[in-house]
Amino acid sequence: MNYFQTAVDLLCRLIAVPSPSREETDTADLLEAFLKEQACETFRKGNNIWVRSFLDDRLPVVLLNSHHDTVKPVASWTRDPFTPLSENGKLYGLGSNDAGASLVSLMMTYLKLAPRKDRPFNLIYAATAEEEITGKNGISLIIDDLGTLDLAVVGEPTQMKMAVAEKGLMVLDCETTGKTGHAARNEGINALYLAMDDIEWFRTFRFPRTSPLLGEVKMSVSMIQAGYQHNITPDICRYVVDVRTNEHYKNAEALEIIRSHMKNSAVTPRSTHINSSFIPVEHPFVQKGLSLGLSVYGSPTTSDQARIPYTSVKIGPGDSARSHTADEFIYLDELNEGIGVYEKLLDNLSL
Repeated sequence: MNYFQTAVDLLCRLIAVPSPSREETDTADLLEAFLKEQACETFRKGNNIWVRSFLDDRLPVVLLNSHHDTVKPVASWTRDPFTPLSENGKLYGLGSNDAGASLVSLMMTYLKLAPRKDRPFNLIYAATAEEEITGKNGISLIIDDLGTLDLAVVGEPTQMKMAVAEKGLMVLDCETTGKTGHAARNEGINALYLAMDDIEWFRTFRFPRTSPLLGEVKMSVSMIQAGYQHNITPDICRYVVDVRTNEHYKNAEALEIIRSHMKNSAVTPRSTHINSSFIPVEHPFVQKGLSLGLSVYGSPTTSDQARIPYTSVKIGPGDSARSHTADEFIYLDELNEGIGVYEKLLDNLSL
């Protein structure tokens, strides 16, 4: 098999099939059929497809994972986002960069390594859904089915740099309660003014534990709403805070700290499960990458790493800056490099 050309052909087929989050059935069917053509026994739950190559249950388990859902195309595309087009060394198409190139590169890596009997680990490949919306029917739906993992390699466009840390995310809905009154007579208790004290805290507070990779915990008040008439003192003020945690704080701990400092606001998290991810630089996979000349960094963006409760690292071909943009593309050389580097990283990896 020419793994590079097979990867390109499969990626073209995936681009041609729309697969926005929650609507990935057709690409799941395509991937399942392709893997069966390669004589793989496939497993499926919802729109998540996975295959396994186990040599010995006593060996560590490595997961290769990426997602096959995409965002919806933005209006500024100048090409048909669902028509794959190869031009000047680039392959254009929605999902080509995020994360189709990683998806097919990891699959080719699995197909290369699965027949090898000298592997010092068991291997799973999973193509999952709903990553772009952090949906409950993505990798979270199958994580228990996969069993205990010793390492997860999550494919996302990182220019083949190793994201050894990734910021977590909490979205907080905050509310202050005052009392209505006539604004001209200075009556009532202004909920907006009550909110201002806590908003100022969000603006100025610094969590003490800073990460050399991810920096500080970042809190941003991004939405606010109060009042419905100019001459009535508002009795309710609601605002939203975007919180990005580093690896030193679980979201639940950060939430407890935030609540302890609130003077007037009730704070309700939309979720606390998108925690920061971290893998020690001393880990054998990271050390293998460093020996190959790869670099490490801390990623400000979230991925399915947050949903994998095991040691993980994010790495893949492509550039995150191209994700979710018009005329998205992947360099074919990047795709070829991805297959080669993944194989080198996993070759005789001792965990």
